[in-house]
Amino acid sequence: MLTGCGPTGSGPTSTGESATPSSSPETDAAETPTPSPTPTATSIALPTDCRAILSDDVLAQLDGVPLNDAAFGPSGVGDDGELTCVWADPKADTTRLVTTITLMNRGPALDMLNALVADEGYTCFTPDGGTRCEKTWQNEQYPVTDGRTLFWRDDVLIDTEYSNLAPEGYTSSIIAHLFD
Repeated sequence: MLTGCGPTGSGPTSTGESATPSSSPETDAAETPTPSPTPTATSIALPTDCRAILSDDVLAQLDGVPLNDAAFGPSGVGDDGELTCVWADPKADTTRLVTTITLMNRGPALDMLNALVADEGYTCFTPDGGTRCEKTWQNEQYPVTDGRTLFWRDDVLIDTEYSNLAPEGYTSSIIAHLFD
């Protein structure tokens, strides 16, 4: 489990509510404290180009693999700003690499990553100022390796699923592009 990575605090004080009731039900509006925004990490702009987020070395490993072929459905920039990159040849039965980069708040992201560890046997660690979880398995139909790698940092989730196509340094290249 990702202990120490989940939301902190418990009870009413973690939401900004008073732990003890007010002694007077009548308070002047001028005396009522107004909520202030919680400091968050610098907002990262989601990328809009599947090739621009990859290093030359990774792009060379993907040379000849079609990107965002219509046969695989919606890809590219979605209505909500998320970027989906589908590296796959429609003529191939299983060789593919699908990455979605989206915004996800800390609490839901860590809940999801913890569930992957507890329920599905993922391994997580904390490189590059974020949390990375991954797992590989044998494809049920073909003699190839499938897998999934997730990386969360600063409210950005990079989620990649692959089958028989895992360029070396792929996720690290995206992380370097977004956060360095």
